[in-house]
Amino acid sequence: MLLRAIDKFFSHEASGGILLMAAAVAAMIVANSSLAVYYQDVLGSIVSVQVNGEGLEKPLILWINDGLMAIFFFLIGLELKRELMEGKLKNPRDVVLPGVAAIGGMALPALVFAYFNWGLPSIDGWAIPAATDIAFALGILALVGNRAPVSLKVFLLTLAILDDLGAIIIIALFYTANLKVDYLLLALLPLAGLIWLNLKGAHRIAPAILLGTIMWYFVLKSGVHATLAGVVTAFCIPLKDKWGKSPLHSLEHALAPYVLYLIIPIFAFANAGVVLQGMTLDSLMQPLPLGIALGLLIGKQVGVFGLTVLMVKTGLARLPAGANYLHIYGIACLAGVGFTMSLFIGGLSFSDAAMMNQVRAGVLSGSIVSGLLGYSALMLAARLEPRNAMAPAQ
Repeated sequence: MLLRAIDKFFSHEASGGILLMAAAVAAMIVANSSLAVYYQDVLGSIVSVQVNGEGLEKPLILWINDGLMAIFFFLIGLELKRELMEGKLKNPRDVVLPGVAAIGGMALPALVFAYFNWGLPSIDGWAIPAATDIAFALGILALVGNRAPVSLKVFLLTLAILDDLGAIIIIALFYTANLKVDYLLLALLPLAGLIWLNLKGAHRIAPAILLGTIMWYFVLKSGVHATLAGVVTAFCIPLKDKWGKSPLHSLEHALAPYVLYLIIPIFAFANAGVVLQGMTLDSLMQPLPLGIALGLLIGKQVGVFGLTVLMVKTGLARLPAGANYLHIYGIACLAGVGFTMSLFIGGLSFSDAAMMNQVRAGVLSGSIVSGLLGYSALMLAARLEPRNAMAPAQ
């Protein structure tokens, strides 16, 4: 019975989001208990990998954020390449509406954040509310089940994928410090090997993983954020090998459960431990947490919903099949669940513990309210569907 229940849980679409939420709640409980000192000590403990005095020496939290998250971005890269070559992003016409919505869903939250933080040191976190958490958003949509049109999942997934692509570009352009060109040039050597393996349609994945790990090391030492090495490595995994099989599909299928059920919950547990002691309503109204929360809550809604309505009303696009504006509003709210990516960008923006606690508070409050609003809107749309079915198509 227990094994059957576990299997049923992990086979459900919402399981990844539920596990992510459980990890975040556990982090908050530990961070506000007598175990908090051990929690911080473990995350701050130094882990080193060295050969003859050369190598890496970092706190455990950075091994998680720079190392494990590189695997997360590697999976995102695999998904992006597959979608670009044979999936939802292959046909430009299918990308127009979610693409414009994704642009609005990144620009408006950043503008909302900038409004509250302009001229302050906290302006460095402008990109924090621009991100969407795919696992959480799709998990909440899965809870609605078949009461929502299937086209909504495609719309949200495409929007979130493009959002992730935007986040990758932002990290590459704006979160590189103390660039060391010599290490960056060294990273070109394993990259050349990866490109050669891709062009020849290599069947074996192990050589590409080894070269990608070497490139990750050089990119990390160069000052460019090392998670980008994961994306680049993914794009060098052949979609088809010389026998017509797909190393990319095989690797994506094998890696996804470990990322969804292990790496992302570990990241959440390590990064979501907001300390509530001394936190009041006034502290939540400070520019940094307020800008993040309202960026996710208001910026995402206005950006995604507003531009979608504009595109449809001007005749430049059509609503997803079977969907109405209330459905789109619900999706716009779900896009405001930033969590994993927002916390990740927050960690790149600030090293100060107090500011990071404000980041966590803003991300959690904005994401929770956005998720609840999105779920409520989609459930309301499902109840009103028979009435909406009588209305003329948009």
